Amino acid sequence: MGIKLNERGRGKFKPAPDYHAEEVKQLLIEKINYEKETIIEDESDFSNDEIKYSQDKMNIVSLFSGAGGLDLGFELAGLAAVIGEEAALDAIKDKETFNHLRHRSIFKTVYTNDIFQEAIETYRENNGEDVYSHKKDIRKVKEFPSANIVLGGFPCPGFSEAGPRLVDDERNFLYLHFIRCLLQIQPEIFVGENVKGMMTLGKGEVFKQIVEDFAAAGYTLYVKLLNSRDYGVSQLRERVLIVGVRNDIDFEYEFPDPTHGEEDGLKPFVTLEDAIGDLREDPGPYYTGSYSSIFMSRNRKKRWSDQSFTIQASGRQAPIHPGGLPMEKVETNKWIFPDGEENNRRLSIKEIKRIQTFPDWYDFSLGNSEKLQTNSKLDKAYKQIGNAVPVMLAKAVAQPIADWAVEHVKEKDNQYNQLRLPL
Repeated sequence: MGIKLNERGRGKFKPAPDYHAEEVKQLLIEKINYEKETIIEDESDFSNDEIKYSQDKMNIVSLFSGAGGLDLGFELAGLAAVIGEEAALDAIKDKETFNHLRHRSIFKTVYTNDIFQEAIETYRENNGEDVYSHKKDIRKVKEFPSANIVLGGFPCPGFSEAGPRLVDDERNFLYLHFIRCLLQIQPEIFVGENVKGMMTLGKGEVFKQIVEDFAAAGYTLYVKLLNSRDYGVSQLRERVLIVGVRNDIDFEYEFPDPTHGEEDGLKPFVTLEDAIGDLREDPGPYYTGSYSSIFMSRNRKKRWSDQSFTIQASGRQAPIHPGGLPMEKVETNKWIFPDGEENNRRLSIKEIKRIQTFPDWYDFSLGNSEKLQTNSKLDKAYKQIGNAVPVMLAKAVAQPIADWAVEHVKEKDNQYNQLRLPL
């Protein structure tokens, strides 16, 4: 953790491991009040006529939408609630089949917001023209469209255990604009996602403040740390899920029980062999280049029978492919490839896409710049995939909501039809 000083130069961030909890809380309160006062309210550049709602579905607004992993998981859960689990999981394997059936999902995303151009291109390419993709800084969005559900994995650079853990990194306070959206449109449910480190930053005061702020918007909160591998993802990836149900809605959310594990009655964990074993001869393009001393300071290579390390939003930081010999520790903070760097490579785009449980047909934009070198282009895909919520984790979190939504929509339709009955 650190506090930001009003100084120029490289030393403006000063470590503060013994910063008292009350002081952290006061800093947070000051920053939140400042953020609220500096909301930029430009005119929105879309009209309500451009938002294509479905009256017989739960319409979704997706903030910080990225390439769409959380949204796709919700759409899949909504399809499973209508046509059945097995049929939905079979459908998503094939693009044509899924596109033919996806309109039957109980969920429909109507609006997305992000500023990452390539991620927006990816979203549009894979989700059609029916979604309004808004490329605009969320701080400049004056009015959000109405919706039944709001989703978003709000940015978290200072929350990440791998990052600087800076309490007052301004990007950490973008969650306030998520809350601003909730206050404006009052959806029945919202789902937020973030990294594990958010729970411990500032001795827990940051997380406590965020939870209090979401609850103050009028929602009952359900919060849990989930590991993706417990839900059929071949990856060790822990994330905090925050589900909010509006206080007047008669629905008590319950997080899904693990479907995969070593206990009796659960499916075995999905291994790297299961996920990417068939790509040995055709891995597709991958990030190349040397490895830094920091990268080589610990083991970066899992076995075929394991789950992957967390997929990062960086090609340079991608885990090493499991083929060949295991890495060896030769001294403190130093590991080597005993069979040589030339026999080891980073996981490819196609492989990390599988590990994040995106279907093979889900294409990721590399942008249109001819000036970028191959690694720089590929890194745009690594960033999108690493930032995404694994599709199958998103589906697991969404399934209880989808099952409730089917009945909720039926109930609303019945009430509407009764109002239309002649006396």
